[in-house]
Amino acid sequence: MNPAESAPTDSAASSAGSPRLAARIRAYRRLLLIGLAVFALDQVTKWTVVASVPFDPMHSHGIGRDVPVIRGFFYIIHVGNTGAAWSMFSGRSVALALLAVGTLISIYFWRHSLGLKQTVTQICFGLLCGGIVGNLVDRLVHHHVIDFVDLHFGSYIYPTFNVADSGICIGVLLYLWQSLRTPDLTPPAK
Repeated sequence: MNPAESAPTDSAASSAGSPRLAARIRAYRRLLLIGLAVFALDQVTKWTVVASVPFDPMHSHGIGRDVPVIRGFFYIIHVGNTGAAWSMFSGRSVALALLAVGTLISIYFWRHSLGLKQTVTQICFGLLCGGIVGNLVDRLVHHHVIDFVDLHFGSYIYPTFNVADSGICIGVLLYLWQSLRTPDLTPPAK
C-alpha cells in the first residue's frame, strides 16, 4: 500500500476519534467544569496571598504578618506545608505529589465503578480533583503547598488550609454522604 492510499484512512480515523472525545467530555462536563473552577479559584487565591502577604515559615502568630479578616477568629497568613492535612507526613512533598498523580490516574481508570456519570458524583469528584491538582501544582512549583486560611476558636488554632484543601474535604464528605444514603443498585456478581 502506498502512502497516498493510507492518508484518507488515517484522517478518517482521526476525525472519528474527535466526536468520541467530544462525547466523553460532554459525559463528564460537570466534573471538568467544577474541577477547573476549584483549581482556578485555588491558584488565584494563592497567587494573591504570595503577592501580598509575607511568607511566615514558622507560622508565628502575632508578629504583624497575619492579616485579620475577623479579629480573634479569621486571619490570612502565608505558610508552606510540605506534608498533607494537619501537616502529617511533613517533608514528604515528592511522595505526596506521586500519591496525588496516582489518585488522579486511579479515578480515571475506575471512573465507571465510581459512577462518575451521575451528577452528584461528578460534583464530588470535581471538587476532589480540582483540589488535588491545585495542591499538586504547588508541590511542583513551590516544593510545598501554600496555606493561608487561619481560623482561631478561642485558644485552639485550626490547622491552616487553602481552597484546594476545602475542595478535597467537601468532595470526599459529599461522596461519603451520597454513598451512605444511596443504596448500591448494581446486582451482585454471580
